[in-house]
Amino acid sequence: MGCRLNGYESDKMSAMARTAGLHDAVIINSCAVTNEAVRQTRQKIRQLKKSAPGKEIIVTGCAAQIDPDSFRKMPEVGAVVGNAEKMKAATWKRIGVHGERPSTVSEIMAETMLPPITTTASQGRTRAYVQIQNGCDHRCTFCIIPYGRGNSRSVPIDDVISEVHGLVEAGTKEIVLTGVDITSYGPDLPGEPTLGMLVARLLAAVPDLPRLRLSSIDGAEIDEHLFQLVTTEQRITPYLHLSLQSGDDMILKRMKRRHTRAQAIAFCQRVKTLRPEVAFGADIITGFPTETEDMFENSVSLVEACDLSYLHVFPYSARTGTPAARMPQIDRQVIKDRARKLRQTGDMALSRQLDRLTGKTGLVLTEKTAADAQQGRGRLGNFAEVSFDSKGDPGLLEAGQFVHVHLTAHDGRTLQGVSVEKAEL
Repeated sequence: MGCRLNGYESDKMSAMARTAGLHDAVIINSCAVTNEAVRQTRQKIRQLKKSAPGKEIIVTGCAAQIDPDSFRKMPEVGAVVGNAEKMKAATWKRIGVHGERPSTVSEIMAETMLPPITTTASQGRTRAYVQIQNGCDHRCTFCIIPYGRGNSRSVPIDDVISEVHGLVEAGTKEIVLTGVDITSYGPDLPGEPTLGMLVARLLAAVPDLPRLRLSSIDGAEIDEHLFQLVTTEQRITPYLHLSLQSGDDMILKRMKRRHTRAQAIAFCQRVKTLRPEVAFGADIITGFPTETEDMFENSVSLVEACDLSYLHVFPYSARTGTPAARMPQIDRQVIKDRARKLRQTGDMALSRQLDRLTGKTGLVLTEKTAADAQQGRGRLGNFAEVSFDSKGDPGLLEAGQFVHVHLTAHDGRTLQGVSVEKAEL
């Protein structure tokens, strides 16, 4: 449940649990980003126990790390595993081989390094997520995640390269570097490498990797080396997802963010000047405590000022244990109304982006389609989703290949087109 990093970890845990002989069990990798996420985790536990009463339920993830006792008390739960323990093969061996049911959760803030990568899960031929970092050293006032993930810890460059090598050799065409705060990569490692250094070494060491994508980044932390790579290296996808959160300086200050509105705009303009095809996405919260209508409108106008095309809009939800939860709160209906308006603004921005792409020919990395599908589908490097006529060629419906597609129209969300030819990269 929750973020892409949880998805990556779940693949790893699944492989370790199977190797350890764990059967007839359900592992729930929980999310704690909001009170609602925790509620949904509890609801899922109860639903699963009703639908599969014979299967044991093991709970891990951020919600279990932050409040393990509440999950230990649930009669449906057989074991609780901490966030540090869940990525260790020894934990699953204790459960699967030896039949132990550990419910100890270690102090996550005491963790200073990540466990070594124990296995490479096959995530498919189209794209795979690779963890390069975990935890966060910042303390944004709305966020509980550092208390579930701990302080920032980085995966050594050679370990990242090794995992990517294995995935590319297995046929993966696109690698997504993921973590909690990936632009904070490196200062805990010998030599203090930056994210830019990691990316440069990875691209050099794995020349057969066609596409490298970055997950959400913090523009305030991006190092100059990475900036130069993003704007010049064609194998890095022309899409950046920014953790902006607001377009108003006072709200950013109260959130304890590390950038101003002007800095966000300047960053986007600088990138677009050097690499015009880059598209931007962003996370933005509406209804943060004390947000006035004028402050909210600054977030709305940021969409055009930064040329954002893909918005993840989060109606603010107080998270128990965070400073923002103790601030003066906004009426819930106002928060929802603002989120609706911002999403509408984002829809119009995406439509404008798709207008600019219509009439061009783009390189699509295909994704899995239904068995009876007549249309191929996939994404451009700039994250735009494409549905295309395969012209009766079933080979173009297979996932994990590059196809040149002439883009003819869009429906506001997805581009439509006609395949031209396969591309070899």
